[in-house]
Amino acid sequence: MARPPHLGQRPHHWNLRTPPRNPSRNPPEPGSGHRSKLRESPLSVHRVSSPATMAQAPARAASAVRLFDAHCHLQDPRVVAVAPALIRAAAASGVARFAVNGTSEKDWHLVKRMAEDHPAVVPCFGLHPWWVPERSPDWMDSLRRFFVETPEAAVGEIGLDKGSHGKTIDFGDQVEVFRRQLKLAKELDRPVSVHCVRAFGDLLEILKQIGPFPAGVLLHSYLGSAEMVSGFANLGCYFSLSGFLTGMKSSKAKKMLKSIPLDRILLETDAPDALPKLDNFPVSPIPVPTSDTDTENQSQDSDPQAPATSNESWNHPANILIVLKYVASLLEMSEAELAETSYKNAINLFSYPGSKVHPEAEAN
Repeated sequence: MARPPHLGQRPHHWNLRTPPRNPSRNPPEPGSGHRSKLRESPLSVHRVSSPATMAQAPARAASAVRLFDAHCHLQDPRVVAVAPALIRAAAASGVARFAVNGTSEKDWHLVKRMAEDHPAVVPCFGLHPWWVPERSPDWMDSLRRFFVETPEAAVGEIGLDKGSHGKTIDFGDQVEVFRRQLKLAKELDRPVSVHCVRAFGDLLEILKQIGPFPAGVLLHSYLGSAEMVSGFANLGCYFSLSGFLTGMKSSKAKKMLKSIPLDRILLETDAPDALPKLDNFPVSPIPVPTSDTDTENQSQDSDPQAPATSNESWNHPANILIVLKYVASLLEMSEAELAETSYKNAINLFSYPGSKVHPEAEAN
């Protein structure tokens, strides 16, 4: 995975650069129908003041709702330098927790460091199918060491991919790596965050073979059919919904959502990907601090040769409010009810031995 650029200069000179697209992107299944009415909303960068460091425990924001971003990638090179500002902005909008998922051996240390620096971050380590060809011979030993050193971590992002990029990667290798990590999640008794693109039949079969999963399985950016929901739910799966849902025909999305048990619904952003695109649902800009303080600890892994790109499609955790509004509208329930339901579901999933998340502490 390419790394972020060096950002030692003052913010008004920043020119954030990016590697290839984040592997967590989970495009709609073929035949899912036309996209919902879209509006290209530029995700602009603006400056905000640099407030004090977050408290040592997530506090209830002034927002009327509280939310748990069940899957994101704030260690991604496109946004890692401004991750502290993104966390603060999201917290001010009611986001109390962030499950930050690693994708390869090259970013697990960034996730670990972020969790150490931010009490609200729940770290997750896993080898994403896109990076299977780049794994080292001792990748599993390395992964195990991260869990020993970070007992509060969950497993993820792992999975299967037969999409446009995934089909270029040997599927047999994907399955082997996926199965080993599923077994590790069961061994550790940790929840696991799963990526699946155009491979839901394969996924269900493998989960049946290795499951059940008492600690839970998070199907991130779920875009599978309504008919498959019960099979996954019976194996302990949760269904996490992101801005990619706006790419599914609304009638199909509504049918799928209504088939999910309410105690299995989660919300996520998959930031910096999955930017919601809908009319009347404006996205908020990425906040950029006016101080270099937030970037000092993030610039050590920089790559000044990384190609420049536009940031107009970058997502961030505060935009989970758009996902909330859209999903609530399709489910015909209040935003407040959905927010609290999905929050409690996420607390339940991420409350495991060693976790930062404790149901009693989150109750109020």
